[in-house]
Formats: sequence, structure tokens, C-alpha cells
Amino acid sequence: MILDYVGVKDINGSLIVLDDVKNPSFEEVVDIRLDDGTTRQGRIVQIDGSRAVIQVFQGTRGISLTNTRTRLLGHPMEMPLSPEILGRIFNGAGVPIDGYGNIYPVKRANVNGTPINPVSRVYPKNYINTGISTIDTLMTLIRGQKLPIFSGSGMKHNELAVQIARQAKITDEGEENNFAIVFAAMGVKNDVADYFKRSFEESGILQRVVMFINLANDPIIERILTPRCALTVAEYLAFELNMHILVIMTDMTSYAEALREFSSSKGEIPGRKGFPGYLYSDLASIYERAGMVHGKKGSVTQIPILTMPNDDVTHPVPDLTGYITEGQIVLDRSLDGSGVYPPVSVLPSLSRLMKDGIGEGYTRKDHPALSNQLFAAYARVMDARSLASVIGEEELSPDDKKFLEFGKLFESNFINQGANENRTIEQSLDLGWELLSVLPRESLERVDDKTLDEYYEPAKKRFDSDMKKKGNLSKGESGEKEVE
Repeated sequence: MILDYVGVKDINGSLIVLDDVKNPSFEEVVDIRLDDGTTRQGRIVQIDGSRAVIQVFQGTRGISLTNTRTRLLGHPMEMPLSPEILGRIFNGAGVPIDGYGNIYPVKRANVNGTPINPVSRVYPKNYINTGISTIDTLMTLIRGQKLPIFSGSGMKHNELAVQIARQAKITDEGEENNFAIVFAAMGVKNDVADYFKRSFEESGILQRVVMFINLANDPIIERILTPRCALTVAEYLAFELNMHILVIMTDMTSYAEALREFSSSKGEIPGRKGFPGYLYSDLASIYERAGMVHGKKGSVTQIPILTMPNDDVTHPVPDLTGYITEGQIVLDRSLDGSGVYPPVSVLPSLSRLMKDGIGEGYTRKDHPALSNQLFAAYARVMDARSLASVIGEEELSPDDKKFLEFGKLFESNFINQGANENRTIEQSLDLGWELLSVLPRESLERVDDKTLDEYYEPAKKRFDSDMKKKGNLSKGESGEKEVE
């Protein structure tokens, strides 16, 4: 029997309180009918005996204490699912906003979901090609992995997110059409939302993207629901339609701040920086929905993007995210300021699962050795720069000067990449060897002689030949000017 409850006990921000509620359930969806006949939705977020606290999706403006009718629907919030969901755009609560009508569902699924059972997990292997050299070569994205991007306010993480969505692909033969993107934007401004939509439309990838857009002026409850709706869609596409899904979520800091506001309105005891004490478990309930499952061909891979307030990596959101996820991609403000795109800071970035998804049979057999050597060489560059700042570049040893030269080339040619430049994994690996050829062979301590003979020596010949051509060209040009 469905009961209508007339009137509300209290209104506090976006929350309303009902007394004497029979058998309420946590996360249960309710319909709220106002005096003017309009209906809003909400969900039960707190239960104290027969008292129920309800979060109203569209806010509480216009709700009367006496005449409001509330109906409990007896089920949690559900997302309508269908194969035709690809190419559609939704708001944060899963309502279509692209003008193409409602989804006619094959099924409905609880948006809250559950993390994947560790017993049923398959260890992630094989990789997703992003077309970005630093990511593909040094912090490879593995299917079923969760690999966050740590950024800062005003940096180019949105451009990077769009580029990854536009270029990402799997390299399995015959599986190219089994790959799709679920893109969730939380707390973004109108111009940023338009940028995302326009970029996907112009690049022609919208048909393999499901978008969720929560604007900065939308209710915070929608922001809390956005990643859950997105992951519900991703799980359906991956585990029922056997697709490989990449979920990009930006910005998780905005999500966490909405959770903090929500927690404060419920009167919960705050933890670090005012965030609720359960922030870790709440983030884990989102991140742990990535992975692969026994008996299923599909996979869910996550790239959550978060902005660090004041570029502080010890802030609760990046700090807790780092404990849950399998690595991170860190963006550097100094690189960003010098015009390098994408401004990936190599040394603090890593992918903990890449060792099992690269090498022979996946990317190329020289990939692990090359990756280790590039990390080691760039670390030496940082040491040389620190030393040069103390004693001056002229006083450095010849080897250190070579490493400084390598560092400049590495940042300008390898890390720096056009926003529309899509490099294959072979191009990125070959470029890495060509840059290492600047260094003396004896300084490459992370690579065995056999690999050096096969990859370093040919790369050195190509590099020397290119430099010779450039030198001859500049001489020719200067000669012509002298004759004139």
C-alpha cells in the first residue's frame, strides 16, 4: 500500500524532514507534490526511527510545511538502460537534456551499485592507447585500471580530458567498435560544458560517448549522483554488452565539496578540512567499480580528474584518492606556464599496473626497458639542474651537460605534444629512443646490451643523420645569403 504523507516537519536547505513514516528505506526515492501541482523528486538520506530526512533534487524553494504531499516509491534511484544510450547527453541525475526524448529502457539498474567483489575480479592486463606519448610510454593506462589525473586550478586538464576521449582506442584486432567513453562533468560552468559538447560533436566521436553534465548552479544532490549514474551506464555497457568502457570524471574535487556541503546540512561531525569522516569510503565506493569480472569480456577503466586546491597534494581529496587508485598522472604548473602541453610531471607520475600490460604481446618488447631508462635519465636531468643552479652550468661535467641537453629535448619533443596530435605507441617508443641517443651509451644503465644494439644504435644513426641534414641546410641557407 502506497501512502501519501501530508506536510513536512522541517525544511533545512535542500533537506526536508518527515515524521511518523512507516518502513522508510535508506536511498529510497520519493515524489514530492507542491501546492501548485508540480512534482519534484528526492531520496531518503537519513533515518532516525520513524523520522526520515529527504534530499530534494530540485531544491526546497516553494515547498510548504503544511500542504506538501510526499509519496515513498519503495525503490532506490534507478537509471534506465538500453544499447541506444550511446551518443546521448544527460544531466547529473540521469535525465536526457539533448532534446531527443526519453530512453526506452531494456532494464533499470540501481545507480548506487556496488564495488566489484575481489573474488570475481580479473587482474587487469592489456592497455588503452591514448595517443599521448607521456601516458602511453611512461604511465600506461591498463584496461580495468583507475588512474587519476592530479591537476590544479586553471591548468589544461579539461583539454587533456577531451584529447584522451577523442584519441583513446583499444588495439585488439576486430574489437575497435567495442570501445566507448562515458564522460561525467561535475560542477562545471556553462562555457566548459559547451566546450565538451562542441569538442565531441566536431570530432565526430559523440556517437560512442555517453555524457553526463552537472552545471555549477545545479543542485548538489545531482553532483553526488553524477558519477554513480555514469558508472551504472558503464557497467551495463561493459558487463552486459561486452564493451570496453573508459570513464572520465571531472572534477572529483567538486564532487567532494558537494559531499561536504551535503554532510554539513545533515549535521554530521566534520573531519579533515570539513569533509565528512566517511570521505574515504565514499570515494572508494566510486573508484572500486572499475575493473574486469570473471566470465565477462568487457572492462570498466576510470580516469578521475581532480584539482588540488593551492596545488596541495596532501589535500584530503588527492591524498585519499592516491590510497585507492593504482597510480596517478600529475600535471605540473611550471611546465604549463612555459607552454608545454600536456604539462605532465613525469617523476611523481606512475601507473602501478603498467608492468603487466606492456611489452611483448601488448605494446613492444623494448617498452619496459625504455620506460625505466627515460625515468632514470629524467631524474638525472633534475639533479643536474639543481646542481647548475648552485655552481652554474659552465662548471658542470660533460655528462651533466649532455643530460641537460637531453632534458630540454625531452620536454620540448616528447612531453610537449599538440592538442590534436595523435601518436601511435610505435611512434612514441621510437621517439623515446631517438632522444636517448643524445646520451652516451655507457650512461644508459637500465637497458641491457642486446636491447641497446637493437634499438639505441639505429636510433642514434637516425638522430645523427637528422642533425647532419639540419646542419647542411643551415649552411646552404647562409651561403645563399652571402652570394646575394
